[in-house]
Amino acid sequence: KWDLAASSGTTPPNSLCTSVWLEITLESTIGIPCSFSEINDAAVSSQLVSIPRIKGFLFIQIVFNNCTIPIQVRNNFFMKKKITIGSRGSKLALLYAQKVKEKIIEVTNFIDQDINIKKISTKGDEILDTRLSDIGGKGLFSSSIEQQLQKNNIDIAVHALKDMPAIETNGLLTDTFLERTDAREIAIINGNKKFKDLKQNAVIGTSSYRRQFQIKKIRPDVSCKLIRGNVDTRIKKLADGEYDAIILSYAGIKYLKLEDKISEIFSIEEIIPSAGQGIIAIQCRKNDGDMISMLKKINHKETYKRAHAERNILKILEGDCETAVGIHSKIDENKITVEAELFSLDGSQRFYEKKSDKLENFRELGNEIGQILKIKSNNTYKR
Repeated sequence: KWDLAASSGTTPPNSLCTSVWLEITLESTIGIPCSFSEINDAAVSSQLVSIPRIKGFLFIQIVFNNCTIPIQVRNNFFMKKKITIGSRGSKLALLYAQKVKEKIIEVTNFIDQDINIKKISTKGDEILDTRLSDIGGKGLFSSSIEQQLQKNNIDIAVHALKDMPAIETNGLLTDTFLERTDAREIAIINGNKKFKDLKQNAVIGTSSYRRQFQIKKIRPDVSCKLIRGNVDTRIKKLADGEYDAIILSYAGIKYLKLEDKISEIFSIEEIIPSAGQGIIAIQCRKNDGDMISMLKKINHKETYKRAHAERNILKILEGDCETAVGIHSKIDENKITVEAELFSLDGSQRFYEKKSDKLENFRELGNEIGQILKIKSNNTYKR
């Protein structure tokens, strides 16, 4: 290119020499062919004539703003080279984190080696003999991961949305959701029976007050017994005869490819699931503009609306691990329908509400249902 520039035997315009130099420099530096041919001599000259007086980054910014390097490449030049995802260490949690990693790779120029998944131990995973509501609630599964996010030790955190507290942690943002998996509940039963065929006073393993009250609505005679631990641990306890059946989320069983273990799938009408069940949530720092921009590319729009509608009910109720509430939404074209059932502390009273609205009012609908349930229940769901 230099020979071409000098072939006329006369000195070419300063702007042309400089633009050719920039093309060669950038091509050898970042490995991408660049062209300044769309810039006229006057434009280049006016911006580059004062280069000796321009320092570092300002010079690079002028170059990048005026050359025809693809926008994606230009953005990647400034983006950091690695992403660290924080996750619980269970098999299921790591599958969720891997799914997020794959989605990021799909929409960016990051490759597998650029994204690291960091296992983080949580109190919820360490204390397995006590009900969560007795030792701190849902935050036990997320607080340790959030602390790593606040300390800049990870870039994003991946959670099962149903395990997150309703109120966002200061300085953090949970506003990205992957497409929802099946939200329904399933039963795994010894002998692969149907739930209605269980023996009288059968022992059902669950750690959730909501599931306990909903199950007893179907079979008042059964006895519910606390069960904790990951899915494999629970299935082993069932096989060892500690329980006659266990209730789990269909989404987790699907990710673990354990569908062959399922004895029965409950309909939404039979058991309304937990708010956000089947949704993978991604959390980042509220001031991390680059990460927020990137996460927008993997955000599933319909799931985003359903997640906020459902969680707004929890926020109004100020729900925690002890709040026995099932919440589920569905979208039909431009309409969203949300239903919820709330139980009193002892499970003896049930408060139900179902409403629809225009899709654009998804947040308001959640707030409205939350307020209705709060009034109907007269706070009997709280201590």
